[in-house]
Amino acid sequence: MHPDQRFTGTWQRWHATRALVLLPIGLIVTITVVDIQTPESVHLGPLLVVAPAITVAIGGVWLTGLIGAVAVAAQVVIAVLHGGLTTPNHISQIIGLAILSTLAVIVCLVRDRRRAELAQVRSVSEAAQRALLRPLPRRLGTLHLSCTYLAAAKEARIGGDLYAVARTGDLTRVLIGDVRGKGLNAVGEAAALMGAFQEAAHQHATLPALAGALDRSACRYFTQFLGVDDEAEEHFITALLLEIPDHGCVARLTHCGHPPPLLISRGQVRSVRSPPAPPLGMCVLTRDVRTSHTFPFGAGDTLLMYTDGLVEARDSSGAFYPLEERLALWVRCHPDTLVECVQRDLLAHTGGALRDDAAILAIRRTAMAHAAHLGSELVGSDGRPMAELKHR
Repeated sequence: MHPDQRFTGTWQRWHATRALVLLPIGLIVTITVVDIQTPESVHLGPLLVVAPAITVAIGGVWLTGLIGAVAVAAQVVIAVLHGGLTTPNHISQIIGLAILSTLAVIVCLVRDRRRAELAQVRSVSEAAQRALLRPLPRRLGTLHLSCTYLAAAKEARIGGDLYAVARTGDLTRVLIGDVRGKGLNAVGEAAALMGAFQEAAHQHATLPALAGALDRSACRYFTQFLGVDDEAEEHFITALLLEIPDHGCVARLTHCGHPPPLLISRGQVRSVRSPPAPPLGMCVLTRDVRTSHTFPFGAGDTLLMYTDGLVEARDSSGAFYPLEERLALWVRCHPDTLVECVQRDLLAHTGGALRDDAAILAIRRTAMAHAAHLGSELVGSDGRPMAELKHR
C-alpha cells in the first residue's frame, strides 16, 4: 500500500472514531442531567455502564478506560447532587460501575491482543504465499502473463492451488494445478510439486515425459506419509501442462485431470479439449498414458487457465459461475484487465464468499517483432505488477 493511501485510510478511520465517541459521551451527559432532574427515588445512574460497553466496540483500551472514568465521575456528580455521596445506594452504584468499566477495559485489551496476533499470523501467511507462489514474469518471451489467487478462507492467503512457469530453450512451459484437500497438507503438496516442476521442466523433451516425472515425484511425496496420514493414499493433484514455443502459432497441452483452458481467438471463446488422463499422484493407476495435444495459438490470442474453484463457485441459488459465457464479454481485454474482470465478476456472483480457492492465469501471445522489447517485470499472485529491481 502506498504511504499516502495508508495515511488517508488512517485519517478517515480516526475521523470516524472521533464521531462515534460522541455517542457514549452524549449518553453520559444525558443520563446525568436526567437523573439529577428526577426525584431521589428514581435512579438512572446504573445506565451509565452502557457508555464504556459501547466504547469497547469503537475504541481501544485507552479510550475505553477514559470513557469508563468519565462515567464513574458522572456517577459521583449524580450522588453529590442527588441524595448524598455517602448513601449506600450511591456507593454501591459507584463501585459497581467502576468494576464493570474495568472489565470493559480488560475485554478491550484481550481483543486488541488477539487482533495483533491475527495480524502477525496474516503477515506470516502472506510471506509463505510469496515463497510458495513466486511472482510470475509479467512478460516472458513472446508472452504476456497475468494471474491472481483467491483464497476461500477470509483470513487465509495460501492454499492448495498452484501455478508456475519455466523457460527452457525457446519454449515456455506453464503448470497450473489443484491439490485435493485443504490446509497445511495441501500447501506442502503444492510446494513439492512446483519444486519438482522447476527442476523437471528442463530435463524432459516432451510434455508427456514431464507429466510422468511429476507424477512419479508426487507419488514419492505421498508415499512418505503412508501410516501417518490416513488419507495419504487418496491424495492427488489435478494439473495442466502447457508448452508454448516462441516461434510458430501453436501451443501444446497435456491434461492431468484438470479443467480445460479457454482460448480467446478472433473474438471467439472456445474450450481447448485434450485427451483425458489421471491426475498426478494416482500411483495405483497405469502410468505413461498421457499424451500431448497441439492447438492453434497465434499472436493476439489469449489463453485462460484456472482451477475448479472458479467454475464450481455458486451463487445464492446454487448456479455455477458461467465462465465461458462471461468471458465472451471481455474478448478484447488486455490480460491484466481480463483477470481483474473475472475476479470482480466472480466475487459478485458468489456474494464475496468462495467455497474453494481459485487461481486464474491469463496468457497472451504477442507478435515476435515485440519480443525483443519485452522486459522482466514481475506480477504477483494478486495480479499487480511488482516494482522493477534497481541496478546496484
